Amino acid sequence: MTDGIDIAADSAARFARFDLSRVPSPCFVVDAAQVERNCTILADVAARSGAHVFLALKAFAMPALAPVIMRHLAGTAASGLHEARLGRERFAGHVATFNAGFKADELREVLKISDHVIFNSPGQRARFGGIVDEARAAGGRAEIGLRINPEHSEGWNPKYDPAGPCSRLGTPVSQIRPADLEGLDGLHMHTLCEQGFEPLARTWAAVEPKIAGWLAGMRWLNLGGGHHITRPDYDRDGLVALVRRIRDRHGVEVYLEPGEAVVLQSAILVGEVLDLTENGVPLAISDISATCHMPDVIEAPYRPELLGELPEGEGREIRVGGPSCLAGDVIGSFRPAVPWKVGDRFAFLDQAHYSIVKTNTFNGVPLPALAVWDSRTDDLSVVRQFGYDDFAMRLG
Repeated sequence: MTDGIDIAADSAARFARFDLSRVPSPCFVVDAAQVERNCTILADVAARSGAHVFLALKAFAMPALAPVIMRHLAGTAASGLHEARLGRERFAGHVATFNAGFKADELREVLKISDHVIFNSPGQRARFGGIVDEARAAGGRAEIGLRINPEHSEGWNPKYDPAGPCSRLGTPVSQIRPADLEGLDGLHMHTLCEQGFEPLARTWAAVEPKIAGWLAGMRWLNLGGGHHITRPDYDRDGLVALVRRIRDRHGVEVYLEPGEAVVLQSAILVGEVLDLTENGVPLAISDISATCHMPDVIEAPYRPELLGELPEGEGREIRVGGPSCLAGDVIGSFRPAVPWKVGDRFAFLDQAHYSIVKTNTFNGVPLPALAVWDSRTDDLSVVRQFGYDDFAMRLG
């Protein structure tokens, strides 16, 4: 995408051409063309700045799109053994693994398949020093890092602020001692959530004087994720300049781990109207569950955008909820352009990140199918459908 394009409107226009009846319901439909556009932007930032850009698997981890993504990015960022295995086995390139609390047996496996292993605290790193030494003696290649807390908060939501008061993520820079840095190859910090360049610039200005001396003996600095680099209003030139300054001034490689930016505005979640009732307000029961399929609607919370919705103040508003028995399984109130009938299809926009990876089978609600569509060619592939076994296997 080029600057100035409203990517939300562009996404709505693309998916308005998609026949929702072509896939089972519910179903996530990911547009490979938009994923590639996003990755092209990230690759350009990498080329101009010298940064290494990874996909954060915690936000999106669909192997069917790995060939598209890894044509442009340098690797994956994992948050534990299973994501590290997925990155190594189903994606490609570098694997950087951070975990807030490694287990010894899992760490042994992580060290075998990761290029970077990042500890959350000096205590854990010291406790597992013997395991790291064993891995290196056996020819292991993983470099070791420490996650720091810059003690500079830019979070817009305290729930998602890794640098907020009492955060369990990263070691506060004021607590780090010289002995904690011995043998480290790099530092990691992740402080942003769905944010532009300016919060990163302010964070770096606050933390650079505190860690500049530490970087002199290290190979890399990982600036984590939360960067909305593919949004048209993101200051990509500013990011390029900052990365170049860090590399030139401190002699370290710089890593970025965007998640949402890789798949921003690239997918819809298709659903079906199962019933229409009324209780003070018009109600629709759908086969999309906020609880099971879009948990951030409840946890964040946020209101997803309905494909083809009328502007505020127009049309009849209808309250949409899922099929589960949970009273709070409510997605929100929406204004369909055409009044719904039972059996009608509809879709919510921008559902690639954090929806697909967070789905669950509470109450036996089926998981949505997964499909890949290419808006350039209209090619469609239903990658996976789920059934009873996917529910039962989790319960023993």
